[in-house]
Amino acid sequence: MNGDVAEGAGQPDPEEIEWWFAAVADGRVSRDAADRWAGRWLHDDELRWDELSLWALDRLHGIDLPAGPAGPGGPYLHDEAQVREWLAELRRRRGR
Repeated sequence: MNGDVAEGAGQPDPEEIEWWFAAVADGRVSRDAADRWAGRWLHDDELRWDELSLWALDRLHGIDLPAGPAGPGGPYLHDEAQVREWLAELRRRRGR
């Protein structure tokens, strides 16, 4: 996985979803890229998700929401600590 938003033709598995969370937390991909990637999957009505994958995709989709009128790149609604907490929770729930 290289962070390319167009990567992957099939439905992502929990490992790929976790990769995107970690990539955002580590600064390897932008929040905007992760938001668009997750949104692409969430808005595909033909796919079915397990509860954990749906939870994680829902958090990734919206990870770039601004905290206020500062706009993109400004303070985010969900700060770095929150993103890391979500990643830790995802890993706990996956048994990792």
